[in-house]
Amino acid sequence: MTDSRTALLAFQFDLTWALFEYHLDRLVPEDFLWEPARLCWTVRRQDGVWTPDWADTEPDPVPVPTIAWVSWHIGWWWGVTQDHLSGRAPRVREEVHWPGPEASVAWLRDLREQWTRVLEQAPDLDAPAPFPWPEGSGMTVADTLAWVNAELMKNVAEIGQLRLLRAAGAPGVAGEGS
Repeated sequence: MTDSRTALLAFQFDLTWALFEYHLDRLVPEDFLWEPARLCWTVRRQDGVWTPDWADTEPDPVPVPTIAWVSWHIGWWWGVTQDHLSGRAPRVREEVHWPGPEASVAWLRDLREQWTRVLEQAPDLDAPAPFPWPEGSGMTVADTLAWVNAELMKNVAEIGQLRLLRAAGAPGVAGEGS
């Protein structure tokens, strides 16, 4: 990235990732599947694959996600964004599998490394965005990069809050604090 806008986008991304590292360094496998509420979205092992809870229409009320679900969600949207920006055929949601509680932190860090390589290819920030907006929306690759920063920041905050609640002894579905 060589455009003058890239410094701000890189700063935002690096700041968000630094905040994420604080939580990634402290996550333990048991954190991922802790259910903070009765109405909860998580990932479930089915036929050897971790499958996320999903509804095509957002339920009301919205279920509280587990760290596992949020980390899968990061892998899905970020991986598909990378597919689009790299010119690869984008994977559909069902093709993005969560790697499980023991491998998730490494998976997320690998996504960051892949993202860094995408950005090093100096995408044309003014080119039409191939994702996540519909064709003809007028959105640019710069808009996509800013969206990635915002979406990642939101997901980092969600994971951080869930981890802090569990670490502080908040009762989960089974009434367990940790």
